[in-house]
Parts: sequence; C-alpha cells; structure tokens
Amino acid sequence: MFEQLTERLQAVFRRLSSRGRLSEKDVDEALREVRLALLEADVHYRVVKEFLERVRAQAVGEAVIRSLTPAQQVIKIVHEELVRMLGETAVLLAEASPPPTVLMLVGLQGSGKTTSAAKLALYLRQRGAFPLLVAADLRRPAAVRQLEVLGEQLSLPVYSEGPGKDAAVVAQHALKEARQQRRSHVILDTAGRLHIDQELMEELVRVQKAVSPHEILLVADAMTGQDAVRVATEFHARLRLTGLILTKVDGDARGGAALSIRSVTGVPIKFLGVGEKAEALEVFHPDRLASRILGMGDVLTLIERAEATYSEAEAQKLQEKLRKGAFDLNDFLDQLRQLQKMGPLDQLLEMIPGLGSVLRSQQLQVDERQFRRLEAIILSMTPEERARPEIIGGSRRRRIARGSGTSVQQVNALLNRFDQYRRLMRKLTKGQAHDILSLFR
Repeated sequence: MFEQLTERLQAVFRRLSSRGRLSEKDVDEALREVRLALLEADVHYRVVKEFLERVRAQAVGEAVIRSLTPAQQVIKIVHEELVRMLGETAVLLAEASPPPTVLMLVGLQGSGKTTSAAKLALYLRQRGAFPLLVAADLRRPAAVRQLEVLGEQLSLPVYSEGPGKDAAVVAQHALKEARQQRRSHVILDTAGRLHIDQELMEELVRVQKAVSPHEILLVADAMTGQDAVRVATEFHARLRLTGLILTKVDGDARGGAALSIRSVTGVPIKFLGVGEKAEALEVFHPDRLASRILGMGDVLTLIERAEATYSEAEAQKLQEKLRKGAFDLNDFLDQLRQLQKMGPLDQLLEMIPGLGSVLRSQQLQVDERQFRRLEAIILSMTPEERARPEIIGGSRRRRIARGSGTSVQQVNALLNRFDQYRRLMRKLTKGQAHDILSLFR
C-alpha cells in the first residue's frame, strides 16, 4: 500500500546520507521532497503541514546539525513523528464487565463491513472468546445471507431474523440471546449505504440507543483515500466512534487515509484488513506501520503471523524430524502451505528489514503461482516418492511432470532445491535448529 511513499522517502534519506554534515538548507530541501511525497500519497494537507512543522523544529536543532550522523538523526525524528501522527500506541478493544461486550460495526456499503465482522469474530475466537455475529443489516437481504454463509464457513454462530424486522429490535433480541448463551462478545453488522444519508444515521442511532455498544467501529476502505477521512468525520459527528477498522490495506491505495484519519478525526485505528482471507486482520500498531513506511521492516508482526500459523506441537515435531534427518517432501509441502497461510509472500518479504527495498531496486516480482506449481508437483508423486525422493528417476520425473502439468526441468528444480534445503538442515546443530524454529512458536 505504501510502496511509492516508501520509495520516495528512502530516496530523500539516501541523498541526505550522502552529504555528511547537514545545513539548515539541506534539511529544508529534504523536507520539501517529503512534503511532496506525502501529498502525492493523498495525506491530508493539514496533517502534512503540522507533521513537517514538528519535524523541522527538531531537525534543524544544534544537536542534529552538528551530529556525526545527522541523516540518521533526521530519519529517527521522522519515524517518531510518523508514530505520533498514527496514534503512538495500539488501542485495544474495550472489555465489558460483566460480558457480553457489544461491538457495533458501521460503514458505507462496499467498505468490507460484513467481511470485517466475520474476521473480527474469528480473531476473538482464536484468543479464547465466544462471539456471536448479528445480522442487523436488514435493508439489504443479501447482507444477511452473506453473514450467514461466512458464519457457516468459519463455524461461527450468527443471529438473524426474517425480513421486515427493525434493526434495533433485532439487536436487542440478539443481546438477550447472547446473555442466555453466555457469549463474550456481540458483533453487530449494521446497515450501510452508498453514501451517508439521514435515514441511515437515524437507524444507526436507534440501534446504538437500543443496545448501548461498548465499541462503535467504523469500517473504512483505505482505497478511497481522503474520502475515507470525510466519511469517518461524518460518522464520528453523529455516533461518537470509538475506533476504526481500515480495510484493503494490501491494495494499491496510496496510503493517505491511514496517515490522515487519526490526526483529522482523533479516532484510533484499531485493526487493519490486510487481505481477503478470514485470518487477514491485524491489530494496528502505529510504530510498526511507521517502520514499514520507512522501509525498516516489521519483524514483530512477521513473528506474530508465524506464531498464529504454527503451533508449538508442530514446531516440536518438525525439530525432531530435522534432528533425525527424516525431513521429507510431505514436510516440505506442509511448510509451503504454512507459509501461504501467513499471507501474500510479497507482504512477508516487506516485513524483513532491508529486503523490501532490495526487491524494489532490482524490480523483482514475487510470483505466488510458484507455490501452486510446487504443490502440484509434490501432489503428483506417490506417497513412497514423497517419503523417499531419492528413488525418483528419469521415468518417474517424466510421469510427475505430466501429472502436474509442468516440465521435467521444473520437477528437477524442485528436487534439487529440496535436496539443498535438506542438506542444509542436516548441517545445523541442534542449537541452531532450535533458534530457527523458535521464530515459528
């Protein structure tokens, strides 16, 4: 999402680094370029102005100008001010005592509200909660069915009533049901429109008064840029929002909404939708996003994704196989699938400090189809071949290539890579293997 902004900022900082000592003029020239980069990224002009004023006040100080590493000092200031712009610390969901906690999701039609409700319910369940989804968008029959389908797919309970009901009454009935079932959270998927109108707001206000939600979360589409900021401002004026879920952050948007919305509205971003999969919902950490924008990576989020994907028992089992040298193609396939669950590969690589800029500078493209090709090759093997790859000779390779729709050369490449990987693992000491696997716990 922030690729262009990251490239522009890194270019500015590279030029600063090449100059050694900095003058006030050098800093001003760099900040002019930063200003253009932020405006091109669709950051609100007032936010840009205030941001640069704070950065300049610190960057032209005596301590920076006379520093032995002034460019690094400027980068540090920019990073700190980005964190400040984004909200400084992660803001967690409120917890009601006694439960259930009522979470009311609002937003325009097409922002991803219904999908975000299901993602949020899954996120809570994975952390030991017992949520109940409520289909309170009764203006659009397809919305009720969509939530029911998502609930079925994710094994999440959904409360819904027939057509012609009032949304506030449905919300009250759902809350009563949740108390009887001792549910920890009630997630209301409310009505949306293509635009904000009086009728929509009146309905949302009635729902709000009926169940007194502990959180009112606006689901905003990051792809809409400054329009998302305007929508957040209008919803906040009527409903007093407590948080935001910014969706489609993995898309091609310029990122201005994420950088502007907290400063303009004062409402914290609580979650980011980072993909289409149900698991693609992340707690928003301002410091981590600031690091990503500046090309510094985000190792903590990478480790959290690995922990969510890879269980302690699986890590122990893999470690034992590596120790015994029993790692085979079945295990290799499992590793590929686990990696895919963590998210798009280009996203994961961007989280490794320095690697994202290398990929961009070399114009290297990550081909997700490669995973499917490797999976097809391995699945075209017999169980014995997967367990004992050394028996795969020429005729077997030709058969596997035909079965997987690939070439013999591609089969050879997979087997060669697997052999190199297995030999590397065998060379690792037990301590080294433990250090590597600790990333997946």
